[in-house]
Amino acid sequence: MTARVVLGVGGGIAAYKAAELLRLFTESGHRVRVIPTASALRFVGAPTWAALSREPVADDVWADAHEVPHVRLGKEADLVVVAPATADLIAKAAHGLADDLLTNTLLTARCPVVLAPAMHTEMWEHPATQANVALLRSRGTLVIEPASGRLTGSDTGKGRLPDPTEIFAYARRALVRGGAGADLAGRHVVVTAGGTREPLDPVRFLGNRSSGKQGYAFARTAAARGARVTLVSANPTLPAPAGVDVVVVGTTEELRKATVEAAADADAVVMAAAPADFRPAAYAAEKIKKVPGAEPAPIALALNPDIAAELGERKPAGQVLVVFAAETVASGEALANARRKLAVKKADMIVVNQVGADKVFGSDANAATVLGADGTETVFPQQPKEDLADAVWDLVTTRLSTS
Repeated sequence: MTARVVLGVGGGIAAYKAAELLRLFTESGHRVRVIPTASALRFVGAPTWAALSREPVADDVWADAHEVPHVRLGKEADLVVVAPATADLIAKAAHGLADDLLTNTLLTARCPVVLAPAMHTEMWEHPATQANVALLRSRGTLVIEPASGRLTGSDTGKGRLPDPTEIFAYARRALVRGGAGADLAGRHVVVTAGGTREPLDPVRFLGNRSSGKQGYAFARTAAARGARVTLVSANPTLPAPAGVDVVVVGTTEELRKATVEAAADADAVVMAAAPADFRPAAYAAEKIKKVPGAEPAPIALALNPDIAAELGERKPAGQVLVVFAAETVASGEALANARRKLAVKKADMIVVNQVGADKVFGSDANAATVLGADGTETVFPQQPKEDLADAVWDLVTTRLSTS
């Protein structure tokens, strides 16, 4: 869909990254009007924004006053994204101050508004900033959690602007959902993703084909719906979704430990990872050598813990547990297997899909049938993994609202 997007740029060193975000919007066919603050123009000049957007650029309400831009731009926008959003800009937005074109636009916007903060850790963690963020979120503004990493100078910590590609993905989901609102605001959700690896020797492991894309789609869409998201990611190769806390693990046991810990206070847990069912019974401290003319020794396997079953046993009242069944058998048999698994795991829902070397793994699309412990059965045709994730979250939110 083509949309009218306002890209606000705050006065932080990360302002230069907004140029990449602007490119992503324009190359996707959206019409983008950039509104920098006066401070932002000290980092990146107006000619840059005008050339990249092919739209006029102003930071005050006096330019083209006959068009009443301080009202018109916000009212006409389909989406407003501010990146970077400084502590000062967040404070003004929270308290309704309007001393330039961007803050006026934020007051008049009736579309989804996404703020991507960027500042030093101390500024982000200050009680004033946290109170302002909480106030904005309570009103439906989508405030992305900043990333952790290198900041200005030699400082590191939480406060880094998320990767522009991930801000774009987050904003795109907000645009798709339109006025649906942040229905997961105030909720903590845990998502697992990726495939675990069980070491055989220092260079080899048992693993699987899972890319983690479906789990990352669940994390990304939950964040865009306002949730606080913990993503437990096994051996990730994908960039961290914007606004998501990522816990990196390697083995199934590491996945179990991190997920059980994170799930203790979660409203919903989505087990989209592909943990290995087995691990080598013995680990070779040195690389196993090939002996010419000799058959390799058999590899003895041991069972890994059943994380989903453990979560089902531990599940607190009101928590929604979603598990997955990756099947390679015919559809009827797959659903029968899934129903048994749903009962054994004591889960609320199970997502069943057909997998294989040329199905699902590494793909950007997926099809699934979701079975509910209440006897419901919902079929989702082939669609982008983010759309499927959003559809499953719709089922989860229904259960959360009635729990």
